[in-house]
Amino acid sequence: MGKFSTIFKSSVLAGICIGIAGFGFLALGGVVGAVMFAFGLITVVCYKLKLYTGTAGFIVKGEVGDLLLILLGNIVGCLLVSLLARVSPMPLQESAQKILEGRLAIGPVRAGLLAIGCGFLMTTAVTFARRNQWLPLLFAVPMFILCGFPHCIADAFYYLTVPFSFIKENIGSVLLLYICLVIGNFIGCNLYRLIMIGEEKV
Repeated sequence: MGKFSTIFKSSVLAGICIGIAGFGFLALGGVVGAVMFAFGLITVVCYKLKLYTGTAGFIVKGEVGDLLLILLGNIVGCLLVSLLARVSPMPLQESAQKILEGRLAIGPVRAGLLAIGCGFLMTTAVTFARRNQWLPLLFAVPMFILCGFPHCIADAFYYLTVPFSFIKENIGSVLLLYICLVIGNFIGCNLYRLIMIGEEKV
């Protein structure tokens, strides 16, 4: 029980970090917002918090349950920050809805495929950051945002910030979309291992 409690608490904190980064992106937008989003992942790595996209590419057999718990904790952390976004005087809800509408417009399969790109970038960035090499992370975060590669935890924050009426009208489509993003991120996070199977670690 102690292990699961520790993982969950760390996951919630990671979700809060990404939620605050997403808050900044919604407030600033564009290249500046994309660069500022790197704060979230830098904080997660420095504090060694449990983030879905920072963990999925490194799990071993028997840790799938832990990964699902991390995903849940991350979403809870994003939910907490989304409450701040809802009381902000800035038009964050409208900005979040535009992101969600864009995802729905391209459809869950295409969005899921694009999410592979984000997962690949995240595992790459975290691998270098763990070696105390931070430049790849500073490039990877703006890259996945500006390329339109969905990050399932960032998107969780955006979706939880969207007006309830819009979510209610599109709940089925949003859930299907989100599942595809989670799967796409997982595949991307493990591309190195899938392609280099049987080879020495990079």
